[in-house]
Amino acid sequence: MMMLFPVNVKYNTCNSARRCETEIACAGEYNAMSNAKEIIRHIVGYAVGISLFVVLIPYLLWFAAAHLDPFRSIHFLHSCIRIAIATMLGAVGIVFVVWSNAALFFIGEGGPTDGFGIAISPRTKHLVTSGPYRYTRNPMVFGAVCCYLAWGIHLNSCVVLAIVIAAVPLFLLYLRTTEEKRLLRDFGNEFLEYKKNVPAFFPKFSFKKN
Repeated sequence: MMMLFPVNVKYNTCNSARRCETEIACAGEYNAMSNAKEIIRHIVGYAVGISLFVVLIPYLLWFAAAHLDPFRSIHFLHSCIRIAIATMLGAVGIVFVVWSNAALFFIGEGGPTDGFGIAISPRTKHLVTSGPYRYTRNPMVFGAVCCYLAWGIHLNSCVVLAIVIAAVPLFLLYLRTTEEKRLLRDFGNEFLEYKKNVPAFFPKFSFKKN
């Protein structure tokens, strides 16, 4: 019996080491699978977002301008002025859209595609209050609206401009009743403090001296 004790200790130690190695391997596989799923969700989220906001909505606005606008033949501005305004407004919109997406991905560690309680992209793990989010709580919406207004100006369509302007309060109402509730649930007082200091839509730029 005395001779078997070291053998048993050695045997138990080997089993423990094997169990640890197995657990580590399983944890590594689980993390790899989780990362792969997260990457796939990001890809799907961006694909859905691009299909909807970059392809479908601009096409529907073009369709409205081409078939539903009786005033399109009337040129309220010279074409050069119209193109210049559309270009500047579109550039501002693109900056806000790209900047806000980057902030969500790198700072919030999540994606933008989330609607009606369905998170296609991974939801943000951190409340993003820097970058464009220091100026407006919805910089992506602000940027998209700027782009759609630019598109309407480029198309010389009063109907498109009216549709975009009318959609803004409806979309903000949707965000207030769905997205902001989710942010309050996830981030609590941190979000309430942020909401108190940053406007919902129009950017507020402050130039404070140190």
